[in-house]
Amino acid sequence: MTKRDYYEILNVNKNDSKEEIKKAYKKLALQHHPDKGGDAEKFKEISEAYAVLTDDTKRQQYDQFGHAGFDQRYSQEDIFKNVNFDDIFSEVFGRSGNNIFDMFFGGGRRERRGNDLRYDLEISFEEAAFGTEKKIKIPRLIECDECGGTGAENKKTVKCSSCNGTGQIRKTTRTPFGMFSQVGVCKECEGSGETAKANCKSCRGTGLREDAKEVNIKIPAGVDNDNRLRINGKGEAIKNGESGDLYIFLTVRPHEIFEREGNNIHLNIPISFSQAALGDEITIPTLKEKIKIKISAGIQSGTILRLKDKGIENSYNNGDQYIHVIVKTPSKLSSKQKKLLTELAKENKEKLRIEKGFFDKIKDIGF
Repeated sequence: MTKRDYYEILNVNKNDSKEEIKKAYKKLALQHHPDKGGDAEKFKEISEAYAVLTDDTKRQQYDQFGHAGFDQRYSQEDIFKNVNFDDIFSEVFGRSGNNIFDMFFGGGRRERRGNDLRYDLEISFEEAAFGTEKKIKIPRLIECDECGGTGAENKKTVKCSSCNGTGQIRKTTRTPFGMFSQVGVCKECEGSGETAKANCKSCRGTGLREDAKEVNIKIPAGVDNDNRLRINGKGEAIKNGESGDLYIFLTVRPHEIFEREGNNIHLNIPISFSQAALGDEITIPTLKEKIKIKISAGIQSGTILRLKDKGIENSYNNGDQYIHVIVKTPSKLSSKQKKLLTELAKENKEKLRIEKGFFDKIKDIGF
């Protein structure tokens, strides 16, 4: 299902401040909160939009990549991490909102999870601009094929005798202030409530094995240095828990002639003195193809020409290409060229007698 635009969900504009976004969210939260008879999915949708648009980093990446690229970087759990709903919920409902994560994902969901893994990947300038697919190999622990990660031979398990199948152990301690109870995960069954009837021979009861299979990585168009991609469930597995995630940290190799600034690219184009004076039509490269552009007569060195939508493309917006014109002064001249330039200099000197020149103005102000 295609996700709606976050700005549209909150009915705000792209240049609205955090305070304006907060105000819009408070109004919608009061309307859609389940405690007020609202729809839980709708409340989750507006809360997700608020979490992204009030986080500077997430908002910048969403603005740059849209849902297609953003969702590869952040899981739903990641989106709600470090977002403080306390001040809003206390104003709207008169109580804390820090249990919002548990409301959406369940209180025990994050208790047992395998390690996340990092892989540093270098790609070319063109691959970053247009997107690509890569196959990588990274050593990691995965579920044992023989026992399906249970650690039990033939996947046969029995109720854990230590916790009686609850997966939890309650420890009660007497203190001067009364009885104190603490509930923790059962170490014997690691919270699953079941233990192996007999250990799997292949993994010796660990439920895991080492793996170095290729992982296919889809890199969206428009990524840049230090961007990261999140591959759900491709981190290390853990017995009786969820696999971690794989994070791809990208490094983009510099291009020989292009320089990047956001989604825009810059290109220095040298032209001759005669081309600058008389004008010309020249062929220049863009990321996709070569095109012809006109150089106006009398163009000055340092002039910047803009080619709309010829920069970096992604699913959300396209950049432009900027041409920086550099007039090259010849270092060696033939006798014919010297003669022509001497004649030109005489004409310019005659013209300067009529028009007050730059150096005359310098003398006038006392330099």
